[in-house]
Amino acid sequence: MASHYDIGIRGAGIVGRTLALHLAAKRLRVALYAAPSTPAESDVRAYALNQPARALLEGIRCWPEAAQATPVLRMEVHGDEGGEVAFDAALQGTDALNWIVDVPALEAQLTEAVRFQPLIEVVDTPPHATLTVVCEGRASQTREELGVDFDVTAYGQWALAARVNCAQGHGQVARQWFSGGEILAFLPMDGPHGNLCAVVWSVTPERAAALQVASDMDFETALQAASHDALGAVTLKSARKVWPLQHALARRWSGPSGTGAWVLAGDAAHNVHPLAGQGLNLGLGDVAELVRVLDTRPYWRSVADPKLLRTYERARKADFALVGGAGDTLQQLFAHPHAAAAGLRNWGMQRFNASGLLKLWVARRAMGTAPF
Repeated sequence: MASHYDIGIRGAGIVGRTLALHLAAKRLRVALYAAPSTPAESDVRAYALNQPARALLEGIRCWPEAAQATPVLRMEVHGDEGGEVAFDAALQGTDALNWIVDVPALEAQLTEAVRFQPLIEVVDTPPHATLTVVCEGRASQTREELGVDFDVTAYGQWALAARVNCAQGHGQVARQWFSGGEILAFLPMDGPHGNLCAVVWSVTPERAAALQVASDMDFETALQAASHDALGAVTLKSARKVWPLQHALARRWSGPSGTGAWVLAGDAAHNVHPLAGQGLNLGLGDVAELVRVLDTRPYWRSVADPKLLRTYERARKADFALVGGAGDTLQQLFAHPHAAAAGLRNWGMQRFNASGLLKLWVARRAMGTAPF
């Protein structure tokens, strides 16, 4: 074990391991710590990753193989009273709007890469370091110990995730339906010609619990109805996982510690609704900005320099305000039960779909290719 580390990372998920690999590539000594946990069941999650996230992972040679990172050529969003919005990669002049990435495949590649990086030491106790980066997720124990307020707004919805085979191929189209306060997404997986979809279904806690314990046949029937039979009959291919949804933001993202300084990153700093598919993109954006700030610092500044860490904090809070705020507004609008709200939001969808430059900017912003 090294006597001293430049960076101590608490949390060894996708954000923590990606950060460790990039900082080690900059010749910084990194300790990576994850709290002991019980053996995890099979992970059914999939993430929609944009171009900057892909570039970040490619930079450490951890982009999954083609079958585990399916390009999305088109996205279709359907409202509850006929409103529709569609985005097309060809019209954006790009090969893909984003990529639907299999979480276990990505985590396996990151784990293997960490194993072969000599400047990363995986430790079994929280390390002392000049800079501690907290990537422990939204229930971060370290954030609580630091006394950082975490402002949480519960949505009154739970997400249910699963994987299903569809009678028809997905055609590299991501589909989303807003109906009756629920939000359902079918995300294409298993390559361009696959018929496997990752399902993310945002529903009330009571409905989530009922759907989780329903028989496979009853669940498939409900899912096929909610997806308006878009891809024909569906067959459940995985376990069903549920978790509560929230919008959350840490009031402070950096500060001094007894041995140096600390910063927050990923879900320890912010949580968003999954409807826009931006959660991990935001977390990997934290990684990219923190690596940039530390790598370009003057030689005489420590990695714990408060000015550097405030620069990181300001930049990432600004991005979260835009991306997280937009997602929160959409969730509130589509969860509103009043009939007048339904008419307004579907009218707005139709107007937005025909808006030209505004729609183009929003698409490029979600893809990570447009500035503020």
